[in-house]
Amino acid sequence: MRLVHYNPWKEIDHLQQQFNRLFDDYRIPTDWTDFGNLPKVPAAELSETEDTIHLKLEIPGIEAKDLKVEVTKDTVAISGERKEESQPEDKGVTRSEFHYGKFQRLIPLPAPIQNTKVTAEYKDGVLHLTLPKTEEEKNKVVKVNIEQAVA
Repeated sequence: MRLVHYNPWKEIDHLQQQFNRLFDDYRIPTDWTDFGNLPKVPAAELSETEDTIHLKLEIPGIEAKDLKVEVTKDTVAISGERKEESQPEDKGVTRSEFHYGKFQRLIPLPAPIQNTKVTAEYKDGVLHLTLPKTEEEKNKVVKVNIEQAVA
């Protein structure tokens, strides 16, 4: 009978690798056929002022007519499709890192907005949304009562 030494650190290392694989959104493909499994959601940037929420999405290579933006009082849903360009028939092999096909993203907003007054601009592959906050949210002032401590 052969004696095998148990190494608990090896188990922990294996568990960490599994967690990394589970939460790794932007992994590097091991071969060219794996590019289709990369995430296909646009990067977003959200900033907030007293009156509005500004949302920028990076969506290069798509025409404005191929984008669909739907806004509720507390979320923004963006979907679209990047259509594959036709390529000439050659005997060579084409390798592409471009993502073709449909995508969608749902972004929760930090405050309620007036979805009927949203404005959008799409320029240089970046979608800018200006989302005005509701009147109740803008005028939300809370008075704090301060009690005098008696010495």
